[in-house]
Amino acid sequence: MKALRGGAPVWGLAFLLCQLGPAAQAVEPISLGLALAGAAASALTGFISYPRLYCYFTECCLQRPGARAGAVLEQELDKRLFGQHLVKKVVVKAVTGFLNNANPKKPLTLSLHGWTGTGKNLVSKIIAESIYEGGLSSKYVHHFVSTLHFPHRQNITQYKDQLQMWVRGNVSACARSVFIFDEMDKMHAGLIDSIKPFLDYYEQLDGVSYRKAIFIFLSNAGAEKITEVALDFWRSGKRREDLELQDLESSVSVSVFNNKNSGFWHSSLIDRNLIDYFIPFLPLEYKHVKMCVRVELESRGNYVDEEIVTQVADEMTYFPKEERIYSDKGCKTVYTKLDFYL
Repeated sequence: MKALRGGAPVWGLAFLLCQLGPAAQAVEPISLGLALAGAAASALTGFISYPRLYCYFTECCLQRPGARAGAVLEQELDKRLFGQHLVKKVVVKAVTGFLNNANPKKPLTLSLHGWTGTGKNLVSKIIAESIYEGGLSSKYVHHFVSTLHFPHRQNITQYKDQLQMWVRGNVSACARSVFIFDEMDKMHAGLIDSIKPFLDYYEQLDGVSYRKAIFIFLSNAGAEKITEVALDFWRSGKRREDLELQDLESSVSVSVFNNKNSGFWHSSLIDRNLIDYFIPFLPLEYKHVKMCVRVELESRGNYVDEEIVTQVADEMTYFPKEERIYSDKGCKTVYTKLDFYL
């Protein structure tokens, strides 16, 4: 509000002058100044009385209403995410339900698992965009990358203090803050446990409530187990879409908890059941890669040439070696390969 108190009268005066235009030249300057000053003061009073009007000009901690955010989320996932029926179903219900709950008992905590290129970063980006128009650029969305923000094991005590301070400070500024932790499989074990109190069922901690915040973890850990289950389904002649969350969630959480190379290794977040959903991202098939190519062509304003779509998809490598069912990089390198043809 400091900027509002210090700068709004000047802004209001300038705005009114712009609106009056050349007509203002014919009015005696002192009278005009008094009139505009009064009008500006009146405008400022109204401005403060209508916070959403103020927030039209600067970002505020006022996310979209839950129903609207849920609609945007579902629409964007349908448009931009492929081959992930479980992700769409769980994420839309979990996020929409949480945003519609005026008094949640704890923060919403999602853990996204799967191979690179399957859509984890895309989904976290879409969630952020569905809540705040600025998406990842919003000052209420905070993105941490393990290898960038927490690179040195010998500094883990310092990182724990910093992480607690960052979370506490940002939630104090905006209850509906969103925190995204990328590369959890590369995070030093024990570090993420420092935020355990913020994810628990406390009504307040030192006068701050964390219950409306959202925490999203991204990890490659558990991808082997996801692929194993998906392959078993395929080899038994079952449809990919017949996979249910219960077929994967428990085994993924156990796999991650016991993975010494994961930031969740023996984590109290898992042990205390503070992660609401372990969401598996299935490996992508050839047809899904082609969908990614088409969407990228459209986003660049290009005609969707099916010959180019096929060429790009054919250049990707697939596994297992015999069946060649799944893309080993998902859709991650589609964009750079497409540059070659365009």
